[in-house]
Amino acid sequence: MEHARVLRGVAGVAGFLAAAEVVGATGLIDDRFLPRMSTILRGAAELLVDQEFLADARASLAAWGLGLLLTVAVSVPAGLALGALPPVERAVRPLIEFLRPIPSVAIIPLAILIFSDNLHLRVAVIVYAASWPIVINTIYALRDVDPLAKETLRSFGFGPMSVLLRVALPSAAPFIATGIRVAAGTAVILVVSAELLAGGAEGIGIYITEAASGNRMDLMLGAALWAGLFGVLSNTALVAVERRLFRWHDVRTGAAR
Repeated sequence: MEHARVLRGVAGVAGFLAAAEVVGATGLIDDRFLPRMSTILRGAAELLVDQEFLADARASLAAWGLGLLLTVAVSVPAGLALGALPPVERAVRPLIEFLRPIPSVAIIPLAILIFSDNLHLRVAVIVYAASWPIVINTIYALRDVDPLAKETLRSFGFGPMSVLLRVALPSAAPFIATGIRVAAGTAVILVVSAELLAGGAEGIGIYITEAASGNRMDLMLGAALWAGLFGVLSNTALVAVERRLFRWHDVRTGAAR
C-alpha cells in the first residue's frame, strides 16, 4: 500500500509537469514571464553546480535549522505548561487567539526595525510563526490524555511532575511531533519570505530576487522549486521519524478504528 501511494504521488507530479509543458508549448503564456517547464527544470539543474546558489541555500538552511530548533525549545515547554495548568491557559488564551491569526509575513517589517542582523531577523520570524502549531497541538494533546491513567499514577503517590513525565508527555508526544512537522514547513516559508522582503547578503530569497532583476526567470523559478522540494523532503523525513518513534500510536489508532 505504501508503494502504491508513492507511485500515485509520482504519477501526479509527472502529470502536472507534462501538463505545464504542454501549456507552455502552446504559447498561451508568454515565456518571457513564465518559461516552459523544461526550461525551468533545466535551470534548476544548473543551480546544483552554481556555487553562488549553493552558498545561498546553505545560509537559508542554517537559518531554518536554527529557527526550528529554537522554536521547539521555546514552544514545547510553553505548550506543556499551558496544557498542564488550565487556569494559566485560560488566562492567556485571549492573547493567543489574538496573535495567532496575524499573518506572519506582516510582522517582517517590524522585525526589520528591531533586528539589524539578517540571521537574527529570520530566526525571530520563524520562532514567532512556527511556534503556534506546536503550542496548540501540545495543549490539546495534554487535554486528551487518559484521565484514568493519570488518576492511577496519583493513587500510587506520584506527584504532578511525575504524572506529567510518565503519562501525559509520552501520550502527547505523537501530537507534539505532528506540530513540529507543521512548524518545519512553516519555517521554510518564513525564511524565504523574510529574505525576499528584508533583503540581506545571502539566502535563497536573495538569489530569487537577483535572478528576477536579471530577467532570469528560469533561475528564479528553479530556485523556488528547490525551496519547495526542501519543504517536501523535510516533511517526508519527519513523517518517517514519527512512524519509527511512535509506531505504537499508529497501532493503537488503527485498533481503535
